[in-house]
Amino acid sequence: MDYNAALDQAIGKLHEEGRYRTFIDIERRKGSYPHATWTRPDGTESQITVWCGNDYLGMGQHPVVLAAMHEALDATGAGSGGTRNISGTTVYHKRLEAELADLHGKQSALVFSSAYIANDATLSTLRKLFPGLIIYSDTLNHASMIEGIKRGEGAKRIFRHNDVAHLRELLEADDPEAPKLIAFESIYSMDGDFGPIAEICDLADEFNALTYLDEVHAVGMYGPHGGGVAERDGLLDRIDIFNGTLGKAFGVFGGYIAASAKMCDAVRSYAPGFIFTTSLPPAVAAGAAASIAFLKTAEGQLLRDQQQLNARILKMRLRGLGMPIMDHGSHIVPVHVGNPVHCKALSDMLLADFGIYVQPINFPTVPRGTERLRFTPSPVHSPKEIDALVKAMDALWSMCKLNRSANVA
Repeated sequence: MDYNAALDQAIGKLHEEGRYRTFIDIERRKGSYPHATWTRPDGTESQITVWCGNDYLGMGQHPVVLAAMHEALDATGAGSGGTRNISGTTVYHKRLEAELADLHGKQSALVFSSAYIANDATLSTLRKLFPGLIIYSDTLNHASMIEGIKRGEGAKRIFRHNDVAHLRELLEADDPEAPKLIAFESIYSMDGDFGPIAEICDLADEFNALTYLDEVHAVGMYGPHGGGVAERDGLLDRIDIFNGTLGKAFGVFGGYIAASAKMCDAVRSYAPGFIFTTSLPPAVAAGAAASIAFLKTAEGQLLRDQQQLNARILKMRLRGLGMPIMDHGSHIVPVHVGNPVHCKALSDMLLADFGIYVQPINFPTVPRGTERLRFTPSPVHSPKEIDALVKAMDALWSMCKLNRSANVA
C-alpha cells in the first residue's frame, strides 16, 4: 500500500468538501480576555476579540484561580508524579473532588484528565459493573458518550433527540428485569437546546433505570451555585451520575463524574481510563477547586447573570437583522449558514477584516447542511464589542448576499 497516497487522499477529501480545519496562532494574555493576539501567516500580529471560546465566564483569567494555581505550583512543583494509584493523589485532588461532590449534591466525585475520558471510561465500565446493561442514548449525545457506549459488549438503544415518547417505546420493548441506563445531556452545545431532564427522570423511575447526565456545557453556568441545569431545576437528587468538565466555565482543565460513594469507588477500581492515566497536575486541581468554590458564591452568580444578559442582547440584535439564529434559550448563540465553504469564508473574513475570531462548525461536529458560526458571549464582552460583532455580521451578510430569515429550529 502507498501510505502517503492514502494520507493525501484522506486530507484532500476534506479540502474538496470545504471542511479542512485550520488552526490559527492565537495567544491569550493574562487580564485581557476576551482579547488575544493573532499571528497572521505572514508573521505580523493583530489584536482580535475571541467570540468562540468555551471559557464561558472568563475564569481562566480570574485572580482567585491564578492565585490558587501559583500557591500549589510553588508548594508542590509541576507534575503529579503518576497515576492516582501510585503517587498522583494529593490534598489538591481531594479538595477538588470534595468541591465537585458538594456542587452536585452527591457523596463523591472522581476526577479524570478530561470530560471526554470521563464519559468514555465511565460508560464503558458500567457495562462491566452491571452485566447485561442496556444503555439508552440520545441521538445527539457527544462523541465521547457514543464511544463509551459502543465500547465492550452490551445492548444500546438510540432514541430520537429529546423525544421522550420514543424513549418510552424503547424501554417498554426491553426485558423489564434487565439493568438499564439512560444517557443524555442537559445542554446540547451545537444547537444550544436543553434536554428534558425531569421527563427522562420520570421514565427512569418507572422503568428502574439509572440516569447519566452530561452537564459539560452547563456546570458553572446554571443554578444558584453553578451546579448546572439539574440544580437550576431542583433535580440534583434524581440524577445518578453527573459528568462535567473543568475546562469550560471553570476555566481550567480536566473532567469528572459525581455520584454515590459506591458508584465512584467502583468506577475508580475498574475503569482503565482512570487507573492507567497520570492524574491532573496539583496546580491544575487547585485552580479548578478555587474556580468551583468562587462560582458557588454571590459573586459567581453576578457573572452568570451578566453572561446570560449578554447572550440575550446578542440574540436580540442578530434576530433584529434577520439573522438565522438558533435560539433555544441557552447561553450559546449559533447562526445557521448551511454550507461548509461559506461558513469557512465568513469565519476567515470576520477574522481578517474585523478582528473577530469565531471558528466555523462543520461536519462531523454537526450534520451536513447545518454548518454554522457558534458565538459564545461572556460576561466580559463589552457593549462596544457586541456592537462591533453585530455590525460585522450585518456587513458580511449583505456583501455575501446571504438569506435573512426567522429563527432556525
